[in-house]
Amino acid sequence: MDPIRRKILRTGVAATAMAAAPRVFAGETGQGGAATSFYEKGRVRIHYEEAGSGFPLLLIAGGGLNSTIAGLKNPFNVIEEFKGEYRCIAADLRNANSGQSSGPLEIDRPWDTHTDDQLGVLDHLGINKFMVMGFCIGGPFIWNLLKRAPDRVVAAVLAQPVGFRPEMPTLLYDGSMTGWGPELVKRRPDITMEMVEKYLTKMYRTNADFVLTVTRDFVRNCQTPVLILPDDVPAHPYAVAMEAAMLAPKSEVSMYPWKEPKERIPLAVRQIRSFLRAHRPAYA
Repeated sequence: MDPIRRKILRTGVAATAMAAAPRVFAGETGQGGAATSFYEKGRVRIHYEEAGSGFPLLLIAGGGLNSTIAGLKNPFNVIEEFKGEYRCIAADLRNANSGQSSGPLEIDRPWDTHTDDQLGVLDHLGINKFMVMGFCIGGPFIWNLLKRAPDRVVAAVLAQPVGFRPEMPTLLYDGSMTGWGPELVKRRPDITMEMVEKYLTKMYRTNADFVLTVTRDFVRNCQTPVLILPDDVPAHPYAVAMEAAMLAPKSEVSMYPWKEPKERIPLAVRQIRSFLRAHRPAYA
């Protein structure tokens, strides 16, 4: 075969293969020296960072639908605390306004789209079993991970988890309608406030109850070890966190309050570290 034609064919095959597969692009250095990259699948582009080494630990920042890697510095610097012992993986939430992740607004499956992204990043990194620690909205995300991938999550830490507060039934919906949706629509001409309203209705109002993503029966039968650190602000109801802790058969709970005074935070971090070590696979 003519060498030039052979080179053209070879280049075409390589380009086709790259287009057909999810892609990871190496990036720069992020928080705390973390390696930052992008994972792509179809129209979804997720910005994620890795730091440290050891057994994989997925980290989910607080901040509601504006959750980004930068949020892992509050209420303590999570990556700095755990990268010495674990391979920490964190990502900006799809369509978070201050983040670098983007993708379609899948109105009929809002929680599952984010779980798709989280599992997609882990799959592309070749990670099967992992631990997870999530703050705020990370609580519902973790319960959904436990529902979707129960054989992969070794242990989970839910800190100041979001939950449904019956006396304030539209709190989470209202907060995202004002604090997330309008800015997203400004940035994304393909998204309208009508789409945002439908998305948030499905996410926060259609099956509004308990921890939002799973039922009490699911928690009651969940065999994954969980550590819950309760909070008690409007979006993080203490009653829901403690009910989940009481129902889950392999749960532990922290002291409360654990963030105030600030001198208590190191005690909570020590409890998290002990919990993760206790459930980390022996081969890790």
